[in-house]
Amino acid sequence: MGAMVEFSRPDGGKTKGYLATAGSGRPGIVVIQEWWGLNDQICGVADRFARAGYNALAPDLYKGRLTAVPDEANHLMSNLNFPDATHQDLRGAAQRLQATSGKVAVMGFCMGGALTVAAAVHVPECAAGICFYGIPPKEFADPAKIKVPFQGHFANQDDWCTPAAVDALETAMQGSRPEIYRYDAAHAFFNERSAAYDVACATQAWDRMAAFLTAKL
Repeated sequence: MGAMVEFSRPDGGKTKGYLATAGSGRPGIVVIQEWWGLNDQICGVADRFARAGYNALAPDLYKGRLTAVPDEANHLMSNLNFPDATHQDLRGAAQRLQATSGKVAVMGFCMGGALTVAAAVHVPECAAGICFYGIPPKEFADPAKIKVPFQGHFANQDDWCTPAAVDALETAMQGSRPEIYRYDAAHAFFNERSAAYDVACATQAWDRMAAFLTAKL
């Protein structure tokens, strides 16, 4: 359904991404990859949003690099310039969508979930944020500074975004009254290509996200 496109960054540079469209005037969604890169699974999420009536753009934060090996994924993520990705690639994607879509939400998974929190703090074009099991360092993106509608989906069996870390995130965000959901599942429960995939939890999360987007965009 979608195709690779090139879009401008605020600094005048260019970034590529996967764009799936529903039509001019439809709301926009920036879809942020997991640590594996912009793979077929993430492109499939963008396509799913397009079928649901949203223009979806998934930036290629790794500039064409992909992996299915955890050690390599960790290396790629560790070498990503998170401030540059947030202020340039993600903001550029939001601006690209805003030109045809009006309101734009940002959502992502794992590493992309952490970057969703960062976008909700730092990207002024972000009208709403939806985070799946990702939390950035507070010194980079303080969740207490989030002013836009925010929804979070977290796994109770997660040794990165632990239940305690999720509780701290929710407490920090009380001023913006976030919707935080916890699932009896493991990290990556939404990814149908992961061993952790949980169809019931993934379906419930999608339904909650769809209702949230309808209300906020």
